Amino acid sequence: MPLPARDANGLYDPRFEHDACGIGFVAQISGRSSNIILAHALEALGNLEHRGAVADDAKTGDGAGVLTQLPHDLLLRELKRQGITADPQRLGLGMFFLPQDAAQAATANRIVEQALAAQNVPLLMWREVPVDPDTLGERARSAMPLIRQVIVDRPAHLDATAGEQVLYLARRAMEAAFRAEGLTAYVPSLSYRTVIYKGLMLGSHLADFYADLRDPAYSTALAVYHQRYSTNTFPTWERAQPFRMLSHNGEINTVQGNANWMRAREGSLELPPALASADVPVTPVLDVEASDSGMLDNALELLVVGGRDIRHAVAMLVPEAWEKIADMSPGLRAFYQYHECLMEPWDGPAALAFSDGIVVGSALDRNGLRPARYVVTDDGLVISGSEVGAVTVDEARIVHKGKLGPGQMIAVDTAAGRLYTDEEVKEQLAARRPYEAWVGQHLQILKDEGRTMKDEAPTHPASFNLHPLQMAFGYTSEELNVVLKPMATSGQEPIGSMGDDTPAAVFSELELGRPLFQFFKQRFAEVTNPPIDSLREELVMSLGVGLGRRRNLLAETPEHAHLLQLRSPVLTNAQIAAIRANNDMLLRTVTVSALFTPATPENAAGTILRAAIARLCAAAEAGVRDGAAILIVSDQGLAADQAAIPSLLAVASVHHHLTRLGLRSRVSLLAETGEMREVHHLACLAGYGAEAINPYLALASVRQLAVDRNAVKQKAAGADADDHRAHVLADEAERHFIKALEKGLLKIMSKMGI
Repeated sequence: MPLPARDANGLYDPRFEHDACGIGFVAQISGRSSNIILAHALEALGNLEHRGAVADDAKTGDGAGVLTQLPHDLLLRELKRQGITADPQRLGLGMFFLPQDAAQAATANRIVEQALAAQNVPLLMWREVPVDPDTLGERARSAMPLIRQVIVDRPAHLDATAGEQVLYLARRAMEAAFRAEGLTAYVPSLSYRTVIYKGLMLGSHLADFYADLRDPAYSTALAVYHQRYSTNTFPTWERAQPFRMLSHNGEINTVQGNANWMRAREGSLELPPALASADVPVTPVLDVEASDSGMLDNALELLVVGGRDIRHAVAMLVPEAWEKIADMSPGLRAFYQYHECLMEPWDGPAALAFSDGIVVGSALDRNGLRPARYVVTDDGLVISGSEVGAVTVDEARIVHKGKLGPGQMIAVDTAAGRLYTDEEVKEQLAARRPYEAWVGQHLQILKDEGRTMKDEAPTHPASFNLHPLQMAFGYTSEELNVVLKPMATSGQEPIGSMGDDTPAAVFSELELGRPLFQFFKQRFAEVTNPPIDSLREELVMSLGVGLGRRRNLLAETPEHAHLLQLRSPVLTNAQIAAIRANNDMLLRTVTVSALFTPATPENAAGTILRAAIARLCAAAEAGVRDGAAILIVSDQGLAADQAAIPSLLAVASVHHHLTRLGLRSRVSLLAETGEMREVHHLACLAGYGAEAINPYLALASVRQLAVDRNAVKQKAAGADADDHRAHVLADEAERHFIKALEKGLLKIMSKMGI
């Protein structure tokens, strides 16, 4: 359908008609394979071509592809031509993008054969995939790989699940060998269930390029399709979608944090016996050179190969916003609460089409900012896609139409012959384990404990020594009056101009004492990543944090939920004291000091600081190995002969040190610091590894500001000092300050599209 004509007097302009990726699936509920399923998927790709971009040669697209079940009839025909017979239910197929250079391609072939032999997978034949390069644009043709397939058999002693695990190991071994040899080779798929045909082209050209997709012998009961619109990475053959288990429309705005936490979690991964017994490393789990969608696919694949149903894995990775939905069933709430203890969400905007070759489905992330619609016909055909009408269907045959809302999912199980609605999928997931009992037994909630200046922990600064500490941590009178005072008074960040004409900290020569926080800048959502209004979208926003040991991601036990849940990452003095006082041995706390003896004229400051960081990291490592589940990095105890390592440097150093040792997932990292005093500081500390922060000096400062302000008012009015009123005002100032920090952190997350 053509775009509307431009009205010179209106606001519409077709130049601004931008679309994101086009995704979806076509499936036959009964599981009966046919060529029509593939034809429908190819039709949808052609009709969604406007959702992709095209290069200046008018043919090179951002990428398009389809994921289908194995075309057994086609494969048997190819084997028969070579005089080979095989059981079609035991066949596997690998698709390979290899270097065009003959010598490099031969090396890649050898690597593939060795990896399969190492897993005792019989290789039946290599196959040159019939392609037509003339259908490609000049840019795509110049980058086109050599495309080959390998047909394999499944060893008799392996069932279907074990077979997928073996091929996963073989592929990981191939990828490691490709990297070691410096080969630009890629494995789009290697499976006993699915195969992927994709490339750097428009959707309407996919079947023109791959002759297999025009072959009447090609039959499948499901097909996932994807027309790519590249927004955050350059288009390449490898980055075309679908990936091995999903296609994705949108962006994963949390991907950097997801990648960091997956890296930290790798030290606690305990693989299933079939994977653990093989001498093949499956870490790093994520290919950090892939797109955000590619890394999400890596994570999904690990969960599925590790033993989870694909619907379960998708619900873990992109959960709905369960925290503030009052009418959610207790069982489903417990399911999400339990899995929050295992993994953080991969937040979009994201619409997903996914399949493991048996189950195929669509899902939206918690924000629901990408379209996903579906229809069901009277003969059991399910068509899901980014747009209505991607596949032409007689309206008289449609028995149901629907669309997915935020956090919802539909799935077709071709083995069971059923279409599952969102309610049915979630009901089954919630009933898998006694999650409600596990959460009730193990998850602890840290209460918002109120306190006054009278019961403030004696280890925290009192009003009489605030000024020396404020000087030591670099507080300025401007910060106290322009930043802290408005936050303590109104519970809001102070309003200021977005302009900043001060020199970048790294170039500043006049202010050598600027905090380390000022060397970092916030990231903003861009291109198609929409910033989120944290006020209007309050339902999908949360600052909840779990403290404690994170256990094996590939297992489910009651102890996985043994965490201490916080409502907010900002801790009061009473709360951090309560965390320290917790006598639960599975939540044992250790405090490591970030103080050091500063440099003397005879010693180089850099050498002293490096040594102090090394001691801090060693102390943190010792605490974790000794069984600590919560590690507090503290700069308490500052004195004339003791300086503090900048809190951001201290936290980040410990975080990365523990990550390198594979210990990071065993412990939660807290910062007890006098340096943090504004929202940007909080965001930096959270971004570099701190799960919660106690800004003890900032809290004491705002309390003192409130007390001093009240004293001035009382003196001006000629009234006697009222200690009770002073305590009430100090408590109120602290609450307002924490509220301002929390709202500011939500604002930063919102601007990043999280």
